[in-house]
Amino acid sequence: MAYKTILVHCDASPKVSQRLAVAADLAERQGAHLVGLHCRPPFQSPAFLEGGMPTTTLLEAYEAGVKADETAANAAFEKAMKGRHLSQAWRVVEGFDDDELAVHARYADLIVVGQFDPEQSTPASSDLAETVALATGRPTLVVPHIGVQKPLGKTILLCWNASRESARAASDALPLLTAAEKVVILAIDPKSSATGHGAEPGADAAGWLARHGVKVTVQRDVAADTDVGSVILSRAADHDADLIVMGIYGHSRMREMVLGGASRTLMASMTVPVLMAH
Repeated sequence: MAYKTILVHCDASPKVSQRLAVAADLAERQGAHLVGLHCRPPFQSPAFLEGGMPTTTLLEAYEAGVKADETAANAAFEKAMKGRHLSQAWRVVEGFDDDELAVHARYADLIVVGQFDPEQSTPASSDLAETVALATGRPTLVVPHIGVQKPLGKTILLCWNASRESARAASDALPLLTAAEKVVILAIDPKSSATGHGAEPGADAAGWLARHGVKVTVQRDVAADTDVGSVILSRAADHDADLIVMGIYGHSRMREMVLGGASRTLMASMTVPVLMAH
């Protein structure tokens, strides 16, 4: 089992090289075809033009801007591919990032995007990663804007609450889980239930993964008055995890994202890459 097609979002942000390095490394390890996708946003004329500025001038500025962004993104992609023996493709499409990623992700096994960086100068949706994860039906790997210190996949923290979302995330992450040296199943505030965790929370998930050859242990924890997302980040640090796997639930209404609290915390404060699935 392996990812055979990986799609990576290539915008013109200064941090794009970080997610390209992660995507290229994964593609090499998985023997995957890597697709770099760059989106050219459509021209949007403002409702009111200051100082009588003609629309043609705005259109020229738009064309110059999107061309510069495309050139920068392509240069970053080419630099990341240099010296690697990868099946690869560069793709440029017209449209908004979230819409186009949702379409092209249908033909990929994994999508790689960057965490929103509030300090970046390029325009980007603040909830692009969450939107893609909810809309695509494909696992989405989010690379933190602070960067990645080591290759991911050696020690993985798998968040487990016996839900449909966590089961989907664990299944989607199997290519990485089976190759990891250590996988910790983290169950926070678990309650035994015939329709959920079972008599021993985390044991059934551990048994299922073990039959796939995953080297797995179970840790049960209590959040008490602490935010669940903060507990996850703390345990990831305790285990020196280089990847967090979790299910994500929520919905998007009129481009306003509504997420569970743990998902929201991780998306805002991630310290290592997060693979999430809906």
